[in-house]
Amino acid sequence: MNNSGLPISNINPQVMKQKLLIAVALLLVFQTTMAQLYIFRESKITFFSEAPLENIEAENKTASSRINSVNNDIAVKVPVKGFTFEKKLMQEHFNENYMESEKFPYATFAGKIQEQIDYSKDGTSQVSAIGTMKIHGVEKEVTLKGTLTVKGKNLVLHAEFTVRLEDYNIKIPNLVVQNIAEEVLVKVDIDYIPYEKK
Repeated sequence: MNNSGLPISNINPQVMKQKLLIAVALLLVFQTTMAQLYIFRESKITFFSEAPLENIEAENKTASSRINSVNNDIAVKVPVKGFTFEKKLMQEHFNENYMESEKFPYATFAGKIQEQIDYSKDGTSQVSAIGTMKIHGVEKEVTLKGTLTVKGKNLVLHAEFTVRLEDYNIKIPNLVVQNIAEEVLVKVDIDYIPYEKK
């Protein structure tokens, strides 16, 4: 007899074995999935605008990101107010007049890395990610190119691309049109570490 009051002989050993195998498989899948998710450790995003009267440069170290090495999904979320400028007035104009950061607080990218990466082997790979960029409330399908470096258990992502302001309905007043370029160069550097459930 067992604790349920049923004879042990009535328990089908084959059924028990199948249930045990399913439980072990689910546990392994869960652990593997958790081990293959990378989250940002630190990030640095800069943009540079070259215009006839004045160059503009800003830096943001508040972005968050994750990479899933199982399906190659990548997501980046950038708080717009996290960009800092050399001139305080320029930062105010950026947030209030151009990016309307109270209304559109984040810029995001969600996509998929196209190349197959061996995350178990150190090295640098040229990569491209296809996905949706959302800036100033406008979504656009884009392809971004860069490098992904595997360093032990960690990853390092670097990418450079240009953003056309008119593509995202960012209006530049005629009064300052000579101060701001129609395109800005964006550079992205993000370090990742394996996600560990606490």
